[in-house]
Amino acid sequence: MRSFLRSLVNPVFTEEAKHQTVTEPSGFRETSGSASLGRRPKLLFLAFYFPPARAIGCVRAWNIAKYLARLGWEVTVVTPEPSVWRNVEDPQEVAAEVEREGIRRILTGHRWRCLWPAQWSCWNEGLGWVAGGTCRRIARYLRIDDHIGWIRAAKQACSTLTAADVDVILATGSPFVAFRLAKSLSDRLVRPYVLDYRDPWTENPQAESPVLPATFRKEETLLAGCAAVTIVSRSWGLAMAHRFDLGPRLHVITNGYDPEERADVEPYNFGHFAIVYAGTFYPPKRVISPVMAALKRLKETMNGKGSEWYFHYYGQHEDQVRQEAQRFGVTERVVLHGTVPRTEALSAVRGADIVVVITSVFEKAALEDKGVVPGKLFEPLGLGTPILLIAPAGSDATEIVEKTGMGRGFVGTDIEGIVRFLSNMTRPQREKITFTDTYSWPRLATKFDKILRGVIAASQTADLAKHTSQRSVQSL
Repeated sequence: MRSFLRSLVNPVFTEEAKHQTVTEPSGFRETSGSASLGRRPKLLFLAFYFPPARAIGCVRAWNIAKYLARLGWEVTVVTPEPSVWRNVEDPQEVAAEVEREGIRRILTGHRWRCLWPAQWSCWNEGLGWVAGGTCRRIARYLRIDDHIGWIRAAKQACSTLTAADVDVILATGSPFVAFRLAKSLSDRLVRPYVLDYRDPWTENPQAESPVLPATFRKEETLLAGCAAVTIVSRSWGLAMAHRFDLGPRLHVITNGYDPEERADVEPYNFGHFAIVYAGTFYPPKRVISPVMAALKRLKETMNGKGSEWYFHYYGQHEDQVRQEAQRFGVTERVVLHGTVPRTEALSAVRGADIVVVITSVFEKAALEDKGVVPGKLFEPLGLGTPILLIAPAGSDATEIVEKTGMGRGFVGTDIEGIVRFLSNMTRPQREKITFTDTYSWPRLATKFDKILRGVIAASQTADLAKHTSQRSVQSL
């Protein structure tokens, strides 16, 4: 699994029962009854993105499952089977690691994979591509979620579960169809559900189109019925609190890094001062322009003096980086590596002298923009590499970087500040950076543990009060 996590970056099922699979770790046993003292609590974890799928959302889901299992939970993950995905790592290796951690999986099928052929395994040639294109156009027109086909398949895969198999349900999104699934299973099993937001739903600052009123009402309904909500940044939490009446049910649990993964990453030897950016861009907010502008000034300032340096880009947006490098006249200082396995990207991050992370190049931002804390931020945090962050003033990401002492945050217009930071880091007596374990997953998992156990306890108390009240009425 460690090698899988380091390497991250269809026909419609007509007989889903053939494709659903349940895998159980050695020693897994079924028990009955609700959560009580003397046995492990049971978590049903709805995670659309989960290993061996190659997606950044898998990192949070895997670490939640892994470290809750180590904290004494019986964890059952509901997730699509490997054949659903177009890009996966070694399924057998992943299955072995899942079993070693004592995690049970319920593997599901998936309908309507043609809605997102770039991500899912589907027939995308000839007539299949034509038919799929028609479906995609209709779905976009009707604003149908690309992941809608997972709900029915997951319900069918979970159809044999009973209340004795589950104490609490946790769903992580996006995709937010997982939240709808959580509510449906909660109603059937009469168990509380908790919603984990990796991104905002109806107030996502990176959304490409306005949210429909019906979608907002759906989110409101699902939040009203949940027992707790977790979200990855303080600003996003505040924004949710302004829109929804969540009170003490709302908790902030950031993303983080796995110290066991960190121990296995070998630093790449660049042989020069290396500035690394590994990831994607979301114009116009997340672009490389301020960095290229700073590199131009750095080139002019140093002019052959000091350390030899280069900027290295790892990701799928080489054209954007190339165009900006040409525009600012620093092409000879830029090295493009393209899309690489996460193994290689993490090695580059650990071997870099500075890692660049960008949330938004805009100086002023709404609360939702300030709450953007990319998962990529926690890779250099965990690997101990200095961070150059470009983010709005007062952002959550800036607070994390500067409070941990792992780097500096700058607004996108402060080119001179960025240049000074880079210049200082290229000197032998450079700014001291200290490693922090504040955002390690073993620590973060204890927060999930406390919340989920509290939800179970509250549910049991409510059930006991209800039964006591019913007996009192019957005795009258």
